[in-house]
Amino acid sequence: MKSLFDEVSVECSKLTTKRYSTSFSLGIYFLSKRMRNHIYAIYGFLRFADEIVDSFEGYNQTRLFSQFKAATYDALNDKISLNPILNAFQNTVHQNNIDHSLIDIFFHSMEMDLQKMDYSEEKYEQYILGSAEVVGLMCLQVFTEGDKIKYQSLQPFAMKLGAAFQKINFLRDLQADYEGLGRTYFPNVDMTRFNAQTKKKIEVEIELDFKEALTGIKLLPASSKGGVYLAYVYYYALFNKIKRIPAERVLLERIRINNLRKFTLMLNSLFQYKLKLV
Repeated sequence: MKSLFDEVSVECSKLTTKRYSTSFSLGIYFLSKRMRNHIYAIYGFLRFADEIVDSFEGYNQTRLFSQFKAATYDALNDKISLNPILNAFQNTVHQNNIDHSLIDIFFHSMEMDLQKMDYSEEKYEQYILGSAEVVGLMCLQVFTEGDKIKYQSLQPFAMKLGAAFQKINFLRDLQADYEGLGRTYFPNVDMTRFNAQTKKKIEVEIELDFKEALTGIKLLPASSKGGVYLAYVYYYALFNKIKRIPAERVLLERIRINNLRKFTLMLNSLFQYKLKLV
């Protein structure tokens, strides 16, 4: 029965999410049960694409990505794939009417990572759109459950939240991206002269994204608000930790939130949510 294969496919996406991100896994747990598998499926798909361009050094990444991209479109057209990650993803896309153009834009940003480039303001915004903002829109499509008016009204906020998360990832991974992958995402930034002033400018930009995103989180349906707010809390805590660290140290290490701190944040966010402070 295909239903069994579909269940196995979702389990693969769920395992991928849990192994790669404890933060998102906990956030998903606080979503309504009917939404969890869809977000696992989206995350699994995004993670596999990202791994190809980030982690498979020594392999033909361009060819592997091209194969993955073609297999994704085949899965969407055929409504099945022998790749369980893609099978779960195509089910989610079809069941939630996720616009295929969002997938196209995502792939374009991932393909940018296959090249060594200095990011202009235009390329930076283009990359953020495809790697983060459309991801927020894919998830929003699940959260609004077919309510087109709700989806359209929350679009700008979902995009801002995705952008904030991605920019924090850029700051967190500054050293690894620059030294390991030869990437500098922030435009007009000389990594050999990364200083407090440059870091502060980036942080102001992220703060504005967070402020707008929180407005949208408060307007989400109850079925998704708690989980999205928890992800927001985690990332905002990471952001605050990065803000306290000198610019030179950001270039030397990957900043993290330990599991005990994550658990404390989870309890606090749950408490605020139950008291309807969010």
